Amino acid sequence: MSRMNEYVNKERGMLFIPFITAGDPSEEATVELAFMLQSVGANALELGIPYSDPVADGPVIQKASQRALAGGMNLHRALRLVKKIRLRGVEIPIIVFTYGNLLLQLGRETFFREARENGIDGLLVPDLPFEESGSLAEQCKANGVDLISLVAPTTSEKRLEAIGASAQGFLYCVSSLGVTGVRKTFHPKVLSFLAKARRACDLPIAVGFGISSKDQVGALKGHADGFVVGSRIVSLIEKRAERLKKAETRAEALTEISNILKDTLLGNRKVVKKGERSTQNA
Repeated sequence: MSRMNEYVNKERGMLFIPFITAGDPSEEATVELAFMLQSVGANALELGIPYSDPVADGPVIQKASQRALAGGMNLHRALRLVKKIRLRGVEIPIIVFTYGNLLLQLGRETFFREARENGIDGLLVPDLPFEESGSLAEQCKANGVDLISLVAPTTSEKRLEAIGASAQGFLYCVSSLGVTGVRKTFHPKVLSFLAKARRACDLPIAVGFGISSKDQVGALKGHADGFVVGSRIVSLIEKRAERLKKAETRAEALTEISNILKDTLLGNRKVVKKGERSTQNA
């Protein structure tokens, strides 16, 4: 059984999938952030690759990319960073979130070789249209990497059915229109959209873009199998960037972020280990 199937499945309860940017604010901090997020109950981790011209990222994640790029992070270094994350003890699936140009520059063969060598489980390319993803999806299957698909409230029912039928890992449902960023409310049609997504796909469906509170997670229960949190976490990292960079203050900053996530978003989640089946309490 793959890590994705083991950790990201409907028997796990409400899945928590956090997003962080590789190299923000440093490689060492990224490793420790990944381990901390697993310790508070993450079922998988999205590792964003910094990019100078992102089309799906809001201002919070754009600034994180700028910080990481200034530190010399790139796709190749980020893939190698995953091995360090694994050596730290992170067992949950790691999904690389990157853009088409970066993947093209690195080369697919190099990407999949690095994925095998460093323990990468998934790939998400937000600017790759579904209609142009067939060859990459086949390469992903051949290399044991799940290509995560995105759908939105504006996705037509016919297109939703096609994407849902070919989805790998889980189906990423965008909760609102526009780029990433913290929001107080969902798109008014999000619940009917999620019902259509569930009918179109047998895999878990996870909702992202804008989730930042327990109330939002509670509103999704019964309608989705999981939630993706990016900007909320990245903003907490930004406020503690200098302390996270320094070894002597990193642990305290990590504890602060962990406590805030528990208090405002996660509640008392049980950390489910490999081989266990347990309903999470978000």
